[in-house]
Amino acid sequence: MESKSKLTASAPVVSALKAHLAIKVRNVEQSIEFYRQLFGIEPSKVRTGYAKFDVQNPPLNFTLNEAAINTRGALSHLGIQVRSTEDVLATKQRWHDGGLLTRDEMQTSCCYAVQDKTWVRDPDGNEWEVFVVLEDNLAETTACECGDKVAATKPQAIAESATSCCAPRPVGISANS
Repeated sequence: MESKSKLTASAPVVSALKAHLAIKVRNVEQSIEFYRQLFGIEPSKVRTGYAKFDVQNPPLNFTLNEAAINTRGALSHLGIQVRSTEDVLATKQRWHDGGLLTRDEMQTSCCYAVQDKTWVRDPDGNEWEVFVVLEDNLAETTACECGDKVAATKPQAIAESATSCCAPRPVGISANS
């Protein structure tokens, strides 16, 4: 424990500008259309097989890299935490107005917290959530309800693959949600 505190005390303070996230996609052009709506901005750079979104809120350097991929890999999901349920609903409305299919999980127990959230899925199956934490640090014995508040509409094999807490579950998706 002592070595950790010495390391922290002597480490220089770094002023990070923003996080960087790069994901592989099957088709950059198709993904650009989705992420324009997700972030509400145009890409700052587009090249053959590549696109960059310089997101200001939340600060994020987000890039798409075209690659031959067959699965989503180890990524569980991505999310944007906001301050209020009103922010969740405003983001949901923006996504809906942009043509994205959304699904809600309101007052759900997920990741040992009570949350309100809305989900979308990109063209490669990557799940994004916008969420607010309403009550945090629930007991470990609290049941995880992620995805349980709406009826599953996907094949059973897909439904069974989303078994861990906080993993987005395949559920009914509606443009009218």
